[in-house]
Amino acid sequence: MKDDALELAKDIPAREALLLDTQRWDEWLDLFTDDVVFWIPAWRTVDQVTENPMTELSLMYLKGIGALKERVWRARSGLSRASAVIHRTSHLLGSTLLERDEGSDDTCRMQAAAAVHVYDPLRFTAHCFFSRYEHTLRRTPAGWKIAGKRITLMNDRVPTMLDFYSV
Repeated sequence: MKDDALELAKDIPAREALLLDTQRWDEWLDLFTDDVVFWIPAWRTVDQVTENPMTELSLMYLKGIGALKERVWRARSGLSRASAVIHRTSHLLGSTLLERDEGSDDTCRMQAAAAVHVYDPLRFTAHCFFSRYEHTLRRTPAGWKIAGKRITLMNDRVPTMLDFYSV
């Protein structure tokens, strides 16, 4: 992969964070491939997360752009208890590392530490989710897109509602 291609790919996670924080969810959806996998594994033990979303518990597992669109619709509709009032968020990314996939000029992985500060304006409460992100990025005719996002949530005792925009 040419270094200029990597340069373009490296901004995708930061752009995603901004779009989530500003609730520009149609633009957020445009960042993903049709076959995207969005996964938050659960913790099997205190030091081991689940490895197979088809046979083990997950905090969230969404496969395909249709599943993400459904979540956005639920958030906008107010029909979901988790989104009756949308929480305010601030996504912070750090310790990012972009790596080439061996044998492919069209995919790469971005790993990052993440902290998402969440404020509930009804209850006047705040919480911080902190996690490790792993984005699988794929070059498409429309540019770089997210083909996979795995969020390993470190503080998985969730004191508030959890949804796609809050982790």
